[in-house]
Amino acid sequence: MLKFRDREIANEQLVLDSRTELYYLGPSLTLRNCTLIVKVPAKALELTRTRLIDCTIEVARVLKSFSWDDAHLTGCCFKGRYVGNDFGNWRGTSEASIVDCDFTAAHLDMTRFLSCDARTLRFPRWPCFTIFDPAQRAAELAALPWPGKKGPILAEGFVEDPPSTAAVTFAATDLAKWSGTTPEAIKAVLEKLDGVYY
Repeated sequence: MLKFRDREIANEQLVLDSRTELYYLGPSLTLRNCTLIVKVPAKALELTRTRLIDCTIEVARVLKSFSWDDAHLTGCCFKGRYVGNDFGNWRGTSEASIVDCDFTAAHLDMTRFLSCDARTLRFPRWPCFTIFDPAQRAAELAALPWPGKKGPILAEGFVEDPPSTAAVTFAATDLAKWSGTTPEAIKAVLEKLDGVYY
């Protein structure tokens, strides 16, 4: 077990790459102007009351099903592949936030942004696409003719998102493969929508 807690670290590179240890970042840890290179799976990483300010976070392998719900992220740049991640505050506490972060160098799929001002975030371009306010627009999104065998399942997912979901990002390539369609068919639906970035 490797712990970084109760301190501020600035202008350093932290490489999380142990094959046998768990990494605990926090509580009461601030990383400022650091580069965090994550080479471990989500189950080997825990964030607790952690602040990352103007950091670069680079995942060397796909980071799947990870929740950043106990971290404050300000001005950070994300690189690598993130699947099923949650950023921001979904528990209604003050333990998490995200503002002014850049995901343009990241590949995001099924990634939600909760209780935040998504206008302060920079999202990746096509083949990734971001739908804003999906929970509030669930009926509108469900009424669309989503292509592929699993289109209705996708539409139902918007209804299940927490009301605080400010945005959700998908990768059209991954979504097309999962639902048995093409990225172009997905894009044809997106072109009919407002409140989508691609």
